[in-house]
Amino acid sequence: MRLAIKTCTLDMPYTEMLDFCAAQGVRAVEIGTGNWSAAPHADLDALVSSETARTRWHDEMRRRGIALCALNCSGNPLAYQKDWDVTEKTFRLAEQLGVEKIVMMSGLPAGCPGDKTPVWITTSWPPETQDILAYQWNDVAIPAWKRLAAMAEDCGIKRIALENHGMQLVYNPETLLRLREAVGPIIGMNLDPSHLFWMGGDPIEAARVLGERGAIYHLHGKDSRPERRMSGPNGMLDTKAIDQFRGRAWNYVSVGAGHGVQWWQEFFSVVRMWGYDGDVALEMEDLTLPMLDGHLASLSTLKAAMVV
Repeated sequence: MRLAIKTCTLDMPYTEMLDFCAAQGVRAVEIGTGNWSAAPHADLDALVSSETARTRWHDEMRRRGIALCALNCSGNPLAYQKDWDVTEKTFRLAEQLGVEKIVMMSGLPAGCPGDKTPVWITTSWPPETQDILAYQWNDVAIPAWKRLAAMAEDCGIKRIALENHGMQLVYNPETLLRLREAVGPIIGMNLDPSHLFWMGGDPIEAARVLGERGAIYHLHGKDSRPERRMSGPNGMLDTKAIDQFRGRAWNYVSVGAGHGVQWWQEFFSVVRMWGYDGDVALEMEDLTLPMLDGHLASLSTLKAAMVV
């Protein structure tokens, strides 16, 4: 497997970011193009419209021996036209750059025709939840994703790795496989352990389930931790903003601050066992640490666990 970084949280200019990656032995980058990413290292419109801009931008990676492993356009194309537009442009940029993998999220529709607010159903009761789910899946998500998959294939994209994030229609292996069954094998998972931890899942068992179906398309090296002082009495569901970390039931933390090297070694061993030999992209969202310290600590854990 190859160590990568999702660069959005590296608060550095583009070339300085690439120098940091090269110095740390990071051999690939995952670049955000917009939607929920501020896209600090890619001007999507400029890159799509100018071959000269694309060449200069891409050459900065190549001269440092860094690969572009994926473009990331995570947003909600099932609810917002602006997010669909960024997704479509990202697919076009992937075609122009020869990138064959897109990382994104499934999106989440509204709850009924005419509504504009996405609704995440996480329980089977009251009974109207079932009507909402039927509408979201059958009327919105599956038809939209068939269009997105066809668009991606037309752009030479071979894999779309959907992140198992909360407040998305696809948030675990079961929902990923449901969409994949309806749309086709271009869809797989960007397996991010941090989200499964707070949802009460087991990322290692998730890797086994997905591996059996050949559906692990990307990995995020990202960690989270339950904060027992709050999660004990309140449970893990928490709507407080992530910068209120002292009062939350769980937090994103640097890799190793939630689950140590031994856990990550087992996780990587299992995904390798099921045939995944692709990229592991660090995503660092620990707000309790300075940005650079959090990346360095996380890289240290990942390197030790991956034996890179």
